[in-house]
Amino acid sequence: MDPASAAAAPGAAPRAPATLVLATCNLLNLALPGRAFYDNVEPYGADEYERKIAWTGSMLRRLNADVIAFQEVWDEAALRDAVAASGLRYPHVIAPGAEAGAVGTPRLGLASRLPLRRALVHVGFAPGFAVDVPELGPHARFERPVLEAVVELPGARGELTVLVVHLKSKRPKFLQDQAGNVTEDRDDPRVVARAALRSLVMRAAEAAALRAIVIERLDGTRAPLALLGDLNDAPAAVTTQIVASTQAIAWDREARDHALWHAVDVQTGHSVRRDVAYSHLHQGEPDILDQVWVSEEFVAGSRFAIGDVRRVEYFNDHLHEGRDRTRSDHGFVRALLRLAP
Repeated sequence: MDPASAAAAPGAAPRAPATLVLATCNLLNLALPGRAFYDNVEPYGADEYERKIAWTGSMLRRLNADVIAFQEVWDEAALRDAVAASGLRYPHVIAPGAEAGAVGTPRLGLASRLPLRRALVHVGFAPGFAVDVPELGPHARFERPVLEAVVELPGARGELTVLVVHLKSKRPKFLQDQAGNVTEDRDDPRVVARAALRSLVMRAAEAAALRAIVIERLDGTRAPLALLGDLNDAPAAVTTQIVASTQAIAWDREARDHALWHAVDVQTGHSVRRDVAYSHLHQGEPDILDQVWVSEEFVAGSRFAIGDVRRVEYFNDHLHEGRDRTRSDHGFVRALLRLAP
């Protein structure tokens, strides 16, 4: 039964459901002009910055989402410029840790039309989740701190917890000296394999630590949660399933209480064809790194549903327009959710 009809009073005409649009955008090193974000990367000049801001603003205008998650934000001021360039009104634009320029790694951001109740950042792992990485030692912190925000749902329907994430990439993690110079032979395939293992261990550790946050937010509650971001792996990958644990439902029905569902898999409207549903190209091969995950409250048919995922869309045409850092190297993902009256 449609969640809107189910919520209608007996004998009354069904009320139209409200909508909630979520999106996630990896912005590919959004930084102010002249700001050095990586030692071996030239900063943006004024003209290049303006083109990046204009392109990003145009994409945000197309998305027209209520809540947008951002990855790779070096300067909050640059994010505010990009959101302003959309021509849309977002009362809340934040990128904790990037207010005065991020140090070390880019940060995560959020723009919201909905009232923002609170926001916090998770930097360190929960106790017991640190993992030793070969030759590097304990990995106990998110390389890009997780951003948690709580927004007010439309029509006094309660609150939604939003987790914005960007897990460790698959790029091999080579050993470096204190000056940042690689101390290993990157042409040796055995060294490359060991470096790829380090990245995998780090991403898996971050996934497990993120899972701990998800469980803490969902345990014993019916408060809805959405996880948005770049997981740097496919939805069915082991590291992603550590976070979501959707597959555990097959043998443990009680796992639903702590599980997350890939929005694509539970959409109730027209489904995007699989051959165009991708957010990244690596050496010509498409993949879905950028994802929207929802808790059981947005799974149609659940007795706890307050709505459903109607449609998930991928904005990825620009991935075939050639490499230009004024555009992102990731597609953007938008999910349209319906909320019962």
